[in-house]
Amino acid sequence: MAFCSKCGSSVTEGVAFCPQCGAPMGAAAAPPPPPGAAWAPAPAAAVATSSGLQENVAGMLCYLVGWITGIIFLLIDKRPFVRFHAAQSIVVFGFLNLLRIVLAFGFFGVHYYGIFSFWALLSMLISLVTLVAWIVLMVFAYQGKRYEVPGAAGVAKSIAGSTV
Repeated sequence: MAFCSKCGSSVTEGVAFCPQCGAPMGAAAAPPPPPGAAWAPAPAAAVATSSGLQENVAGMLCYLVGWITGIIFLLIDKRPFVRFHAAQSIVVFGFLNLLRIVLAFGFFGVHYYGIFSFWALLSMLISLVTLVAWIVLMVFAYQGKRYEVPGAAGVAKSIAGSTV
């Protein structure tokens, strides 16, 4: 009987992937220790990190509430992938929020209907860009991809303090 090296479940001999977790089956791993056995270190993938989340989930959560969760994850997580996404969240959504605030103040000084509708359309366009960026960045981070937003990635790298 073979055991999965990732999750420890028993697998049939000769299968290519674990039926429980989907990990590729290479060389068979030793069975997990029986309950009550002496302590053994956890596999590298299961070791808890500073935030206690998997790297891709933490990267996705950096974008959940925009720049606010970006700041939180930048402070609590030290992994380069998560820190990059946290910093990029701060830069991208911080800029878009600041732009919307500036446009909101522009509405107060507008007296002509044509200019007012231009400001309103511009604000709606920025809202749409924010929504699309939010969805795309969360999906890419969850997939474990490091998508770099043009213009924001350089600033994000310097904030995160990583060269990767």
